[in-house]
Amino acid sequence: MLSYVARRFFGAVPTLFIIVTVAFFLIRVAPGGPFDLERPLEAKVMENLNRIYQLDKPLWHQYLLYLESLLRGDLGPSFYFRDFSVSELFARGLPISIQLGCAALLLALLVGGLLGVIAALRQNRGTDVAVMATATFGITVPNFVVAPLLTLLFAIWLGWLPAGGWGDGALANKILPILTLALPQIAIIARLTRGSMIEMLRANHIRTARANGLPGYVVVGVHALRGALLPVVSYLGPAAAALLTGSVVIETIFGIPGVGRYFVQGALNRDYTLVMGTVIMIALFIIVFNLIVDLLYAVLDPRVRYD
Repeated sequence: MLSYVARRFFGAVPTLFIIVTVAFFLIRVAPGGPFDLERPLEAKVMENLNRIYQLDKPLWHQYLLYLESLLRGDLGPSFYFRDFSVSELFARGLPISIQLGCAALLLALLVGGLLGVIAALRQNRGTDVAVMATATFGITVPNFVVAPLLTLLFAIWLGWLPAGGWGDGALANKILPILTLALPQIAIIARLTRGSMIEMLRANHIRTARANGLPGYVVVGVHALRGALLPVVSYLGPAAAALLTGSVVIETIFGIPGVGRYFVQGALNRDYTLVMGTVIMIALFIIVFNLIVDLLYAVLDPRVRYD
């Protein structure tokens, strides 16, 4: 197992190198620059800024300098937030996004998995139809519609929760963002769990377990559920990366200082280092979570071995 993990990490190095290379050159191909304003700066000021941020050097030289700084663990200074480095911005925003993302993912797993199992056990009945109809509605309605509706209901009409802000991490400020992030994932996980659970309940080993007189909760909760979770686990890799790196829509609507907004702000303002840092962070999350998913496969399915 350890040798497999080591091989995966070593194999991730070329992948990261390709991602960094493609992202570095693509963002510089786009028209405009980090210091292009509606009212152009004076030529001398622009020259000094380009020299300070090493943008006056050839593109290949900038690329080598960026790789060198990455090897030192330095993501570079932000061109837009000029009093901060990219690492400092992530150090401030990433813990907040991780809190929201982890809570939303856990809520989606618990609620979505439970609803999927219930729908599978009541296949083609009223409960199944209601769960699947609700899940389809949850998938199709975007976050930027759900968030204002929840704010209108729970913050303005009922007055139970604050309408926005982080509030130093108070629980009341987290509930609406977490719920908004979790609702689409609940719907997707419920559909995945239902489909795989129906297939597992018809499998031969489940029929054998029932024929041997095992209680229903053991058959469903132990034997069927382990196999039914495999498609859900496969989906959790990219889903977890997306949730933990934050959602720009949710963070903007609720005024949360996470990292999701940095990607859009960096792209709009041609903040090369901020966009690169966001791309690298998302790529690292996807690689790590995909590795965790592969390891979970071996736990859930005894036929899978990484020797």
